[in-house]
Amino acid sequence: MIQAKVAEILESDQFLQEHHVKGWVRSFRSNRFIALNDGSTLKNLQCVIDFENTDEETINRINVGAAISVKGTLKESLGSQQRVEIEVSEIQILGDANPEEVKLTILSPKKHSMEKLREQAHLRVRTNTFGAIMRVRSKLSFAVHKYFQEKNFYHVHTPIITGSDAEGAGEMFRVSSLDMKNPPKNEDGSINYKEDFFGKETNLTVSGQLEAETFALGLGQVYTFGPTFRAENSNTSRHLAEFWMIEPEVAFCDLDQNMDLAEDFIKYVLRYVMEHSKDDLEFLAERQEKEDQLKPKAERSDMGLMEKLNFVLENNFKRVSYTEAIEILKNSKPNKKKKFNYIIEEWGADLQSEHERYLVEKHFKTPVILFDYPAKIKAFYMRLNEDGKTVRAMDILFPGIGEIVGGSQREERLDVLKEKMKELNIPEEELWWYLDTRKFGTCVHSGFGLGFERLVQFTTGMGNIRDVIPFPRTPQNAEF
Repeated sequence: MIQAKVAEILESDQFLQEHHVKGWVRSFRSNRFIALNDGSTLKNLQCVIDFENTDEETINRINVGAAISVKGTLKESLGSQQRVEIEVSEIQILGDANPEEVKLTILSPKKHSMEKLREQAHLRVRTNTFGAIMRVRSKLSFAVHKYFQEKNFYHVHTPIITGSDAEGAGEMFRVSSLDMKNPPKNEDGSINYKEDFFGKETNLTVSGQLEAETFALGLGQVYTFGPTFRAENSNTSRHLAEFWMIEPEVAFCDLDQNMDLAEDFIKYVLRYVMEHSKDDLEFLAERQEKEDQLKPKAERSDMGLMEKLNFVLENNFKRVSYTEAIEILKNSKPNKKKKFNYIIEEWGADLQSEHERYLVEKHFKTPVILFDYPAKIKAFYMRLNEDGKTVRAMDILFPGIGEIVGGSQREERLDVLKEKMKELNIPEEELWWYLDTRKFGTCVHSGFGLGFERLVQFTTGMGNIRDVIPFPRTPQNAEF
C-alpha cells in the first residue's frame, strides 16, 4: 500500500492500487464525498465512501476540520471537478472536530475579514488563502538559500542580542534580566547595566549587517537570513515589530556590482517560486482580482499579480540617480497639482512610497534602482562620494510596494568612517570591533538588505504585511 501526500496522489497514475492518506476534512456532502486536504497542496482529494456499508457513528464524526485516515483504491474520477479519486475501503477518525464549535471558527464560514483571521492565527493556515501564502513563503525561503549557495556564499548566523544599533535609529527592544521593580542604580539615579546579565545595555538586533561585514572581510561573500526587531510604533499595513531580513555582504564589490547582484537575486527567487508554486500563485492572483473589483476604481491595482511578477522578471531595472529622480518628481503632474501627500520641493527630501511608485509605475514603467542618496538621510556606514554630500547608497523600487531593497557600498576608509560616527554621536568604543576591520586589510565592499516579508507580500499580492508572516508581532499585539 502506498502512503502518500495529497499532492502526490493528485498527480499519480497508479490506478487500481491501494493508497493510504491522512488529512483534514474540508467538506463532506451527500454522506458520500469527502474533500480531504493535508496542507501539501491547494487542491483537495475526493474520497468516496460506501455510506451503506459504513457505520453511522463514523459518518456522524466526519465533520469539517476532523482529522482522518483513509485507505482505498485510486481510480479515475467520473466527475468533472477532479482527475482522480480514492474509493475508500477503510476510514479512521484520528481527531474529532465538534461541528458546533467549527461553525464559530474560520473553518466553516465562507467569508471572514482579514482582521478576524488574524485573531485566530493558529487556525488561519487551514484556509485556502493562508495555506497558499505559507507554501509560497516556504518556497521563497528555500530559493533564497539555493541562490546564495549556488553562488558560493557562506551562510552566517549573526547575533540576535546585540550592544550596537546598526541603523542609528534607536528604536530597539531592550534585553535585560534585571528586576524592573527594583533595578540597581548608579549614583546619578540611572540604571546600572554593569550588573545586568551581559554587563552592559543590550537590545534585540535591528540588522545583522555590521557583523556580516566582518565575516565578508574574511570569507569573501556571506549572507544572513534571520529575525530582526524594530520597536517602531507604526500600526500600518507595511510594518512589523519582528520580521526576517536577507542581508548579503561581499568583499571587493562596488555599488554597481551590488546592484547587479540584487537584481539577479530577486529575479532568481521570483522565477523559482513561479515555477514551483504555480497553483498557489494562480489562486492568489484570482483572489486579488476579486478583491480589487470591490474597491473604488482609483484604489485598484494597475496590474494583476502574475502581470506584476512578470513585469519584474521581463524588464531590466532602470538605474537612476537620486538627483535625477528628484527633478522628475518636482516636475511631475501629481507634484505640481499637489496630489502627492508629501510635496517634493527641494533636493534632500526623503522619498515616500507614493514617490517611489510614481517613478516605477507612471514614469519609467519598469523596476527602478535609485542611487547616490543625500548623506543626511542615510546611515553612517555608507560610503561618502567625492562631492561630500551624497553616499553610495541604492534602493530598489517595485510596483505596488515601493522600496523592496536597500543597500550600499560600505565606507571602507577608517578616517572618513570615524568622522561620520563623530558627526552622528556614535561612540567609537561601542563599535571598536567594526572600526578594526578598516585597520586590517580594508577594501571596497558592499551589501544590501531585503525584508523577507516585503518580498512575500509582493509575491502573493497581499495588501497587509501581517498576513504574510505566521504570527505577526505589532504594537499592542504579541498573541500566540
